[in-house]
Amino acid sequence: MGRDGLSNRFRSFAIHECRGSSRLYEYLAMRIADDDEMLELAAHAKEGQPVPNLFFGAVHYLLQQGTEHELMTYYETLTDRPGEIGEPTYAAFQSFCRLHNDRMIAILKERYVQTNEVRRCAYLYPSFCFIYEKVRRPLALLEIGTSAGLQLLWDRFSYRYNSGELLGDPSAAVEIHAELRGDRMPPFMKNSPPVSFRCGIDLHVNDLTSHDDYLWLKSLIWPEHRDRAALFEQAALFFQEHPAALIEGDGSASLASIAAQIPANSALCVFHTHVANQLSPSAKESLIDAIDAIGRTRDVFHLYNNMHDTNILHLDYMLSGVSGTEKLAVTDGHGRWFQWEAK
Repeated sequence: MGRDGLSNRFRSFAIHECRGSSRLYEYLAMRIADDDEMLELAAHAKEGQPVPNLFFGAVHYLLQQGTEHELMTYYETLTDRPGEIGEPTYAAFQSFCRLHNDRMIAILKERYVQTNEVRRCAYLYPSFCFIYEKVRRPLALLEIGTSAGLQLLWDRFSYRYNSGELLGDPSAAVEIHAELRGDRMPPFMKNSPPVSFRCGIDLHVNDLTSHDDYLWLKSLIWPEHRDRAALFEQAALFFQEHPAALIEGDGSASLASIAAQIPANSALCVFHTHVANQLSPSAKESLIDAIDAIGRTRDVFHLYNNMHDTNILHLDYMLSGVSGTEKLAVTDGHGRWFQWEAK
């Protein structure tokens, strides 16, 4: 990607993703968009990665490792009283990146943006309730781009929406809050639908027992989002105590062999959130072809977003040889709210 393309990415990131959510990242991203030196450093990111997220994650990762620098005084994750954001902030940011240029390049070349945003389970919960009402069979979960696998445990968490009623697993150690917008009510079940099988696939699985992987995932959470960090810590601890099976490999290539292990009396649910935007057009096509091939031999559901649009949750399925598709919800990228659309 050329200089202008990178510049536009940072500017778009500031305006469309950070505004109203992270004042620090909005300010830094707008400044980086016009800074050739920082853009040249960011250009070392892996192809296909969301560069601003990866770039800011690398800086946050080094700071959370204990790297001493005045820049840390602007991060709410690292100080109780962050400094006022302005010209000195960016000067500190530039200084930090120059001092740790080689370490930054190594991270940008090695790491992936694999945010396990646990609060996205807030819209996964009614989506799987919706699927269960269609089939009344246990759900077999297969997550593509699973990272550390936290969203595979959606049925083991509890949820509160506008009414405050507790849904999901009433004994859960992790409780998720989200705002339900709009007039339509999702098909909430009081208790979680039954799950018979769960497995995650990723080209690079993050191991929550590894301090480096744990810290990297935590570093992808934006500095102002203390509630997200706290929820991640709770869910990570729960996963360490109740792990799910995670496989390192290509999801499209692995689907058929894993699906063959799942009993016919379970409803196979292939799902992924905020992953498809990192796939090439050919990789997306391969994934859809693999799911379609499974649908010719058994019922299958495909739950996803960011495949062809942004923050729209879709459900495609094949039931008894008949295909269907639903637009389930409009969602916030971090799962803070969603608006149910399906009837």
